[in-house]
Amino acid sequence: MASEDGWSTVEEESGRSDSKPSNRSGYDPTTGIYHSLLQLDDHHHIPTCPNLDTATFIMSQFPNPNLADTRVALIDSVTNHRLTYAQIRRSVNALAAGLHHALGVRKGDVVLLLSPNSILYPIICLAVLSVGAVLTTTNPLNTTSEITKQVHDSGAKLAISDPEQVHKLIPTRVPTILTTRPKVGDDSSLSIEELVDECEPLDAPLARPPCQSDTAALLYSSGTTGVSKGVILTHANLISIIALLKWYVQVTESDGDVYLGFLPMFHVYGLAFFALGLFSVGATTVVMPRFDFVAMLEAIEVHRVSHIPAVPPVILGLVKNTPRGHYDLSSMRRVGSGAAPLSKEVAEGFRERFPWVQLRQGYGLTESSGATTLFISEADMKAHPGSVGALFPTFCAKVVDVETGKPQPPKRQGELWVRSPTVTKGYFGNEEATVGTFDSEGWLRTGDLCYFDEDGFLYIVDRIKELIKHNGYQVAPAELEAILLNHPNILDAAVIPDEDEEAGQIPVAYVVRKPETDLTEHQIIQFVASQVAPYKKVKKVSFIEAIPRSAAGKILRKELVAQRQQKAISKL
Repeated sequence: MASEDGWSTVEEESGRSDSKPSNRSGYDPTTGIYHSLLQLDDHHHIPTCPNLDTATFIMSQFPNPNLADTRVALIDSVTNHRLTYAQIRRSVNALAAGLHHALGVRKGDVVLLLSPNSILYPIICLAVLSVGAVLTTTNPLNTTSEITKQVHDSGAKLAISDPEQVHKLIPTRVPTILTTRPKVGDDSSLSIEELVDECEPLDAPLARPPCQSDTAALLYSSGTTGVSKGVILTHANLISIIALLKWYVQVTESDGDVYLGFLPMFHVYGLAFFALGLFSVGATTVVMPRFDFVAMLEAIEVHRVSHIPAVPPVILGLVKNTPRGHYDLSSMRRVGSGAAPLSKEVAEGFRERFPWVQLRQGYGLTESSGATTLFISEADMKAHPGSVGALFPTFCAKVVDVETGKPQPPKRQGELWVRSPTVTKGYFGNEEATVGTFDSEGWLRTGDLCYFDEDGFLYIVDRIKELIKHNGYQVAPAELEAILLNHPNILDAAVIPDEDEEAGQIPVAYVVRKPETDLTEHQIIQFVASQVAPYKKVKKVSFIEAIPRSAAGKILRKELVAQRQQKAISKL
């Protein structure tokens, strides 16, 4: 099939009406496969031209030249500095020339980016991808040893660093340039700002231009349950997810949307949305260098933000910590939730607090380039509380019984397996992890316990590795956490297992209380016990100042487990 722009297109593996079963769940009992019930329309497609790269595809979607000079793409929330789409294009092309000619960056070279969010971040990403180099991003909060490990594991040939973080790269000895000119000190350090200002855009095609099959990015998973691994994302993976995001935004949004970008761009959620995807729809993004709750409320008011891609802790904060009448939040039209489970109790609390705002939840993984499921309408989300939505077009899924390996029909639990053009081909330099995660037909084993309902909506129960085994029963920490968060005097909570001689494991809750409350362990235990079966009861409670979370909002249960083990050892 050929599109109007001359690029061939891919027929969705799971989204065409002639390839999916007629029942409303999308489940095919002959194959055990759930097919997406959503379809790309005639105006949207996934390009399959083999010589296309991510940056070229994204910039081909920019507003036309008559609009690009005035359409604002990025706004710095701190300085109010603005960049139009025309300025973005010129900066990307100039930086690409600087990387290629001045620094000798070539196709396949790995470039590590160490920086908080900024309006330069997307420019750097697009420039690196446009010369065929491989982008690997890292968390600015990572330690020197963690960053050193990523540099060595990825084989980075060049690093680009925020001036405040550059000291962490010294032990790696990797050549490094700064994102911005240092305010004080060594003026001889080369910066991205200088390359953008002084380099002329590439005036000739690259000798070896990137193509869809090439690796575009190495994104290191958060490692919430184990060692962090480099996820290989090709240009085809990124082009596919951006095309899907463009379809989703254009069928659900309206003109004049302003997005707030506080999600870290080094993470797949922030990268797919703010560093890459939103450029394809001509949106305006207000970029926050780092998350701050009060600064977020101020940015919403000042910039009339309409859309906020967020994570559950932020949504919980909006429900419990937003002072009434202090900020004008009337511009908000939609808040999205992803990266971690959002309980139906928090969702209901949000709708009660902000009845004019649509709340949408989705589910995704680094290994799937981001989004895997989503809600198209608010009505669907209200009708399926607790669900993370329906499969994106091009996705299909299996629910596989953990014990028997057999596919499960609707309302039966098992491990979620997915397949799509957005799914990674494996882990960089880690064949053992790749083989352990993918089967011979390319299905990605997500490690998430789930089920589909009869309407084809997905429900994530919990991570299989995090289920608590109590007297032969399986207890999902996420279920207990949702109950705890519904208590008016609990700001945040996490549940982990603790070893027990009789029961095997027991649920233990870590709780952040509201200031100046006298909530007790006994009260919390009784609060949970009144709402769950006996085997799910919380047995112990520890009070803590903050729940450790990843940058994407996922609870770092392994840190709490380690703390508890260390505490137990210290008593010996």
